[in-house]
Amino acid sequence: MGVPEREREVNQPPFALTREQFQDLYGETARPLKSYLLRLTQNAAVADEVLQEAYYRFLRAELPELGPRERKNYLFRIATNLVRDLYRGKLETSLPLSEAARTSTSPHLDHTPLKEDLGRVLDTLKPRERELVWLAYVEGSSHREIAQIMGLREVSIRPMLFRVRQKLADLLRSIGYCERMVL
Repeated sequence: MGVPEREREVNQPPFALTREQFQDLYGETARPLKSYLLRLTQNAAVADEVLQEAYYRFLRAELPELGPRERKNYLFRIATNLVRDLYRGKLETSLPLSEAARTSTSPHLDHTPLKEDLGRVLDTLKPRERELVWLAYVEGSSHREIAQIMGLREVSIRPMLFRVRQKLADLLRSIGYCERMVL
């Protein structure tokens, strides 16, 4: 026997932000979070679902007062955990990233050969490696922020990023890019 709709709503905590605060947060974080989720899931529909669920969970969380950067980090942490839960629970059929890019409205996804090759190389990385690369080099997150988002220790971020950069360099060299690449 389920809980009546009205009673379920009463038991939910109130939203943590006002409408205006949420609109500001959404305006600042929606595009980077969607790009991050597209890269992780490689499926535009799944990325949209996770995006919506992440914002919902963020709004329902009982959080202490957070600054804008901490809010963004917490939102990315929720999204990262949702993607991990998705992979643990069931496997989704992923669209190729090129298909996800076609469905995206981002002006940053032009189709130069290097970007396409880099996209294919990033697709070969493990999900955690993609998370690290995206947070560090696209979002510009600090090691401390990456550790908080990914649930890792801060001291482990630097060596993990080093290994991922080496792996990326090797993969790019294997498809014919410059022998002396600087990553």
